[in-house]
Amino acid sequence: MSAPLKETAPTGGPAPAGPPVSKSAVRAGERRGEGVILNVFSHGFLALWALLIVLPLLWLVISSFKTDAQIGGSAFGWPQNWSFGVFSRAWNKGIGDYFLNTVIVLVFSVPLTMLFGSMAAYVLARYQFWGNRLLYYFFVAGAMFPVFLALVPLFFMVKRLDMLNTYQGLILVYIAYSLPFTVFFMHAFFRTLPTAVFEAAILDGASHTRTFFQVMMPMAKPGLISVGIFNTLGQWNQFILPTVLMQPQSGSDPERYVLTQGLIQLQQQQGYASDLPVLFAGVTIAMIPMLVVYLSFQRQVQAGLTSATLK
Repeated sequence: MSAPLKETAPTGGPAPAGPPVSKSAVRAGERRGEGVILNVFSHGFLALWALLIVLPLLWLVISSFKTDAQIGGSAFGWPQNWSFGVFSRAWNKGIGDYFLNTVIVLVFSVPLTMLFGSMAAYVLARYQFWGNRLLYYFFVAGAMFPVFLALVPLFFMVKRLDMLNTYQGLILVYIAYSLPFTVFFMHAFFRTLPTAVFEAAILDGASHTRTFFQVMMPMAKPGLISVGIFNTLGQWNQFILPTVLMQPQSGSDPERYVLTQGLIQLQQQQGYASDLPVLFAGVTIAMIPMLVVYLSFQRQVQAGLTSATLK
């Protein structure tokens, strides 16, 4: 009795074809490949950008610990003596006074900018009245107005008010030039807040002032922190306005230079007897507070920007 025949695959012929690949699967694979390439490119660009920012800052801080001879001999070498005495020397040469003047101005200018800017943005965003859009575009136009075009009339206006080389004069000018961006940013943020909460507060008997300060302002906290950081950075690094407005008007008028002016003044005072470590230390002292502020509130800044964009 013969054994049953088994079916065998033909030898030497082509392999049996598998299931057909759909076009959607091919497109998905192509998209994954493009996504990987884009991801590598974006991460490489961000890494290069980070190096371009971090390396100069590190070089500046490291150079503060060198001597003039070491800086002239090898600008990119490591310091031989890590001493913090250069920072105290820079502080005593005037950086301390310039630092204090800058802090005095910003302690008043930034909170007042946030207060007036958020109040104007809130009214323009939540209340409809004749001329609303005109006022809004007026503030937006102020953000596009170059500061250099207004220096001469601004100087004579501040002089007529007898506020040249005074803290209050510089504070008012800082507020005026920071309001357009603050109103523009907070206007978009206030428009995204839920109307139901505002209406509930009004129905409960809250006044408009109480609704703004106790209901709407806490809800707008991420946006306030974000625009506050931007205003702090902008006013801390401002140079052209204090250069024009914070100059002694007589021999008895004291110097009230801010940090940006003081660093230039420190460089000019050195003359031919250069002391580059002191100058580098002064720049480092001026830079550290802003780095601390940004690193401390970076999550809030990102949350505020993301909320204003997504909503």
